[in-house]
Amino acid sequence: MEFALSEEQALIFDTARAFGADAIAPHAYDWEKEGTIPREVLRAAGELGFGALYVPEELGGTGLTRLDATLVFEALSMACPSVAAFISIHNMCLNMIAKYGGEALRDQWMEKLASLEAVASYCLTEPGAGSDAASLRTRAARTDTGWSLTGNKAFISGGGYSDVYVVMCRTGDAGPKGISTVLVPNGAEGLSFGAFERKMGWKAQPTAQVQFDACEVPAGHLLGEEGRGFSYAMEGLDGGRLNIAACALGGAQAALDAALRYTGERTAFGQSLDRFQALQFRLADMETELQAARVFLRQAAWKLDTGAGDATKFCAMAKRFVTDTASRVANDALQLFGGYGYLEDYGVEKIVRDLRVHQILEGTNEIMRVIVARSLLVERDRS
Repeated sequence: MEFALSEEQALIFDTARAFGADAIAPHAYDWEKEGTIPREVLRAAGELGFGALYVPEELGGTGLTRLDATLVFEALSMACPSVAAFISIHNMCLNMIAKYGGEALRDQWMEKLASLEAVASYCLTEPGAGSDAASLRTRAARTDTGWSLTGNKAFISGGGYSDVYVVMCRTGDAGPKGISTVLVPNGAEGLSFGAFERKMGWKAQPTAQVQFDACEVPAGHLLGEEGRGFSYAMEGLDGGRLNIAACALGGAQAALDAALRYTGERTAFGQSLDRFQALQFRLADMETELQAARVFLRQAAWKLDTGAGDATKFCAMAKRFVTDTASRVANDALQLFGGYGYLEDYGVEKIVRDLRVHQILEGTNEIMRVIVARSLLVERDRS
C-alpha cells in the first residue's frame, strides 16, 4: 500500500496552493464584504484546469482522479474554503452534464463550463426537503417542446449568479423513482431568484433561492433517463462529499499553520506560547487529528476511483469524520490565539465560520451516520 503522493500529484497540489495563495487569499475578506467571487478569478482557475477536474479529457476535462481532485480542493481551501467549495460544486454539476447530457447539450455548455467562462449550480435542496431529499416537490411537466418547471430550491450556491442550474425535479410519482434531472439556463422564461441570503460563513458565495414559475426548457435539457435523477444526484454526492471534506481539511490546515506561527511569536510569562507543555499537547492533538482525517479522506477517494462496493459508505464516513475534525481543529486554533483569534486581522475566525456549514451540506453529518449504519446492517445480514 502506497501512501506517498506521486510526483504528478505533488505538482497538482503545489499548483493549486500557489494559485490560491496568489489569486485568492489576499482578497478573501474583500470578497466576503462584497458577497461575490469575481468572474476573472474563476476564469483564471479554469485556465489551470480546475473547472472540469475529473471530467474525461475526451470530453474537454482535465481527466484527474477523484483523489487528485481532493488535493486541488484541499490546497485551494488553504486560501479560502468558500471559494474552493464553490468551485467544487461547479465540478460536481459539470461531471453530471458530461456523463448524462445529450450531445447537443454538451456541445452547447461543456467548453464554457470547463473553462469557467460559465458557472453551474446544483439544485436539490428545497424549503421543505433537506435531508429527506426524495420528498422534493419541484415539478417538471411535459410540454409540446420540452418541460415546464414549477417550484423552489433553497440554499443554492450561485443562485442568481450562475449561468446554468442542474435541477432535480419531480416528473413522476412520489418517491425517488419519480425524480429526474433537468438543465435550466439562466435567463430561461419563468426562472427567478430570491434575495441573497445573509450567512454565518461562505459569505463570498452568492446564495439564494432558485424559483421556477412555469419555467420552460427544451426536451433535450433532460439529463440521462427520466426517473433516474435521484440516483444521479446521489451518485454526484459521493464525490461531492469528498470535495467538501477536502475543503474542510484545507481550511483547518491553514488554521493550524497560523496557530503554529502565532504560538512561536507570542510571549507570555517570559516565554513564547509554544514553550508551554499544555499548548504543545494541543498542537500535537490538532496535527494528529488532521493527519488521520487526511488518510481517511484519501482512502475514501481511492474507493470511489476504483469502484469499490463500499465506496458510498466510505465517502459518508470520510465526510462526517473529516468535517467534524476540521471544525474542531479550526476552533482549537482560534482558542490558541486568545482574544486575537476573534479578530479579522488573523483570518482564523473566518475559517471557523466557513467550516461550520461543511458539517451540514452535501448531507448533514447526522445523515452520514444513517448511511453508515444502514450499510453496516446490510453487511451484517449478508454475512
